[in-house]
Amino acid sequence: MNLTNSGNVLTIREDAPSGWEQYVLLMSDNHHDSPLCDRKLEEKHLKEARAKGAWILQAGDLFDAMQGRKDPRSSYDNLDPALKGDDYLDRLVRFNGDFLAPYAENILLMARGNHETSALKHYGVDLTSNLVYRLRSEYHSQAVAGGYGGWVRFLFTMDKTKRASLNLKYFHGAGGGAPVTRGIIATNRQAVYLPDADIVWNGHNHEGYVTMIQRERISNAGKLFQDVQWHVRTPGYMNGYRDGSSGWAVESGMAPTPLGCVWLRLFREGDRIRVNAIQDVR
Repeated sequence: MNLTNSGNVLTIREDAPSGWEQYVLLMSDNHHDSPLCDRKLEEKHLKEARAKGAWILQAGDLFDAMQGRKDPRSSYDNLDPALKGDDYLDRLVRFNGDFLAPYAENILLMARGNHETSALKHYGVDLTSNLVYRLRSEYHSQAVAGGYGGWVRFLFTMDKTKRASLNLKYFHGAGGGAPVTRGIIATNRQAVYLPDADIVWNGHNHEGYVTMIQRERISNAGKLFQDVQWHVRTPGYMNGYRDGSSGWAVESGMAPTPLGCVWLRLFREGDRIRVNAIQDVR
């Protein structure tokens, strides 16, 4: 496997011999440093990824980062003891980096979400870049820092001469919780302006779905064919609703949301690379 990163496009090159398959773990909205993060489930999925040799892609809000002095949402009672100190932001990087260390060699992408861009805006600290630097320098990771949105290109060589590719578009997400549609209506809009994506991946609103749009296509040679554009949304690991008795999510009238991730299974079938997307939530 070979990685290159240019212009917010991460390119992964891989040989795909007969019978080849590869799992990819899609995660977002971990909020790992929040006391509301389900760290046991988060760790379970990361351990599974390591056991499977999966590539790990993370699409923002790994950090919660809400306990800074300038943050009106901050609460000293909600601050993990390991994060209590004047160097709060530095501690955040160490805290999250130490947790991810056992999985560093599997991590290929750490993208930014609104919690990371907020820290950059208010404190001038790029938590994502600092974390990626630590993963690469101390834990031998190949991880790169991605934007709020970006692309991952999978380029495959089969039997030395045959080529195949898949394009994944990630976007952390925008807007509110979409309590009726859960954000799935966005798939129709994104399918229009992202015609080159085989997989479209969103996060942010803590909802989860996997759905498909079947497309009629025509090749440069005039041959008609059909393919599938996968649309997935990863819910993350923050359980803000808890027992429904109190807290921001409850007082805002929000419903409970799922926790978990999405697995991609990439596999060779004949001279094609196919995709299955599998939701893993609780």
